[in-house]
Amino acid sequence: MSQNQSTDFFLAAAKKLHLVAALVALVFVGPVGAEEESAFSLHGFGTLGATRTSTADAEFVRDLSQPKGASKHWDGKVDSILGLQASWRLTPDLEAVVQAISHYRYDRSFKPEVSWAYVKYDPTPQVSLRAGRLGTEFFMMADSRQVGYSYLPVRPPGDFFWYLPFSSINGVDAALTVPVGEDVLRGKLYYGISEGNIPLADKQWSLDGSAMVGGYLDYQLGSWLLRASYANIRFNHNMPIEGDLASAVLAGAMTSTEAAQARDYLAADNTRSHYYSVGAIYDNGPWQLQIMLNKITQGSRIFQSSSAGYLLAGYRVGPVTPFAGFSWIRSESRSTAVNPVVQYIMADAHAHQNTIILGARWDVARNVALKAQWDGIRGEPQSIFPFRAENRNAWSGKMDVFSLTMDFVF
Repeated sequence: MSQNQSTDFFLAAAKKLHLVAALVALVFVGPVGAEEESAFSLHGFGTLGATRTSTADAEFVRDLSQPKGASKHWDGKVDSILGLQASWRLTPDLEAVVQAISHYRYDRSFKPEVSWAYVKYDPTPQVSLRAGRLGTEFFMMADSRQVGYSYLPVRPPGDFFWYLPFSSINGVDAALTVPVGEDVLRGKLYYGISEGNIPLADKQWSLDGSAMVGGYLDYQLGSWLLRASYANIRFNHNMPIEGDLASAVLAGAMTSTEAAQARDYLAADNTRSHYYSVGAIYDNGPWQLQIMLNKITQGSRIFQSSSAGYLLAGYRVGPVTPFAGFSWIRSESRSTAVNPVVQYIMADAHAHQNTIILGARWDVARNVALKAQWDGIRGEPQSIFPFRAENRNAWSGKMDVFSLTMDFVF
C-alpha cells in the first residue's frame, strides 16, 4: 500500500463516527467466546467556559484552530468543549479506542470530529504499539490539551502551546518502558500524516498530507516526571496568500512580477519545521509544579522561529488549589528588504510577549472542578500572533484575559 493509499485509509476510517456506536453495540452482543476476555468502557469529559478580555483591539483564542476569539464581552466559545471516548479491550493485549470531540473549530461550528481512533497492541508489558488516528505529542501534555479537567489552570499556557496547530495524526507509534532501579525510563517514536485546516481571516490553510515524525524520552524519578522531545513536520500546502498578492497588484502596491517573486519567497509547501522541548512536572503532597521550554525553527520565511517557556506552581489547600505562573514567547523577525506587502504578511507571525497567570481551582465534587483565572498579557505592539481581528493601528500588545470554567469527567 502506498503512502497516499494508507493515508486515505486512515482518514476514511477515522472520520466514521458511527464506529463509536458500533463499539457500543458490541457490549450488548457480548464476547465471541467464553474463553475470550473483553471489556467495554465509555467515558466523557467537558468544559463549560466563559472568557472576556480588556480590549476590543484584538481577539483572544485558545489555539490556532479558532477563527474568532473573545473580546470585551463574555464569550462561551473559546474554552467550551465536550468529548466522548469509547474503549474496547478485545484481548488482554489488544484494545480499540475511539474519541470524538465537539469544540469551536476552524469553520466556526461545533461540528463533532474524531480526534482519536486507534488500535493498541501490547505484545509485552514493556512494549506498546498503536496504529490509527493518534493525538500529537510534540510537547509534554500536548495530547491532552482538550481535557480541561486534567490541567491545573483553565487552559494550557498559550505562549508555549500556540505554535502547535496539530491536534492529531494518522499514523503509528511505538513505546518502550524500561525500569531503572526504582525509576522508570520510557521512550516513544511516532510517524503520521496530519490533516485539518487553520483559519486565516476568511481563508483556510490546509494541513492535509503534511508528514510528521518525532519521539521523546520520559524519566520518572520519584515525584518528578522529566521529558525531552523532538518532532518535525513537512508542510504539504502553501499558505493562502494569493488573494493578498492579487489585491496588492490591483492597488498598485506591487507588480505581477513582484507578486510571483513574493509567492516563491513565502512558500511553505515542502518546507520543514523542527520542534525541540524539555519539561519537568512535580506532583507530591500539596505541591504541583510544571516547567517547560521549547525551541521551534521554521523552514519557511512566512513563519518566524521562536523560543518559549513557562513556569506554573500550585498549592493544594483542601479542595482548593491556588496557582500562579509566568510564560513567555520570543519569535525571531527575519530581516528583509523585500516589498512592504511581503513584510506585512510576514509580520502576522510575530510574537514577543510575557503572560502572568493567577487563578484557583476548586474541586467542588468528585470529577468536577471550578476554575477562575486571570492572564495578564504584556507584549510589544508588533506582537500579533496568534490573536484574531487585531487592529494594528490601535493594538498596544497589552491584554487582560478573565476566564471562568467548569471542567468535568464522567
